[in-house]
Amino acid sequence: QVQLVESGGGLVQVGDSLRLSCAASGRSFNDYAAGWFRQIPGKEREFVAAISSWSGSNTDYADSVKGRFTLSRDNAKNTVWLQMNSLKSEDTAVYYCAARLQYSSTGSLATLTNKYNYWGQGTQVTVSS
Repeated sequence: QVQLVESGGGLVQVGDSLRLSCAASGRSFNDYAAGWFRQIPGKEREFVAAISSWSGSNTDYADSVKGRFTLSRDNAKNTVWLQMNSLKSEDTAVYYCAARLQYSSTGSLATLTNKYNYWGQGTQVTVSS
């Protein structure tokens, strides 16, 4: 079992940056792949980014955030970060951190919500124009 807590959301202007954190507890986070998803009212939760377990050598991003968002992890701190630059108004959403066991860091990254077993409570990101 692993528990996830997101932080770092807030209200920013278009073009600003934010860094979201996902802190894991409960057991070693080394062998968990992590993902970020976002959701706005009335719409399904959508994939944002994912990072492989262990070294985090593999990452994947939604086309809408590619080149602007960067995912990284520090297993010693049991934390995953989502650095969001050049924010747009359409990035406004509740952002959720998720995790799934991935014993091999070379395995494929999951972009579907039903592939993740553990979820945080979400953090609101609002980008104002």
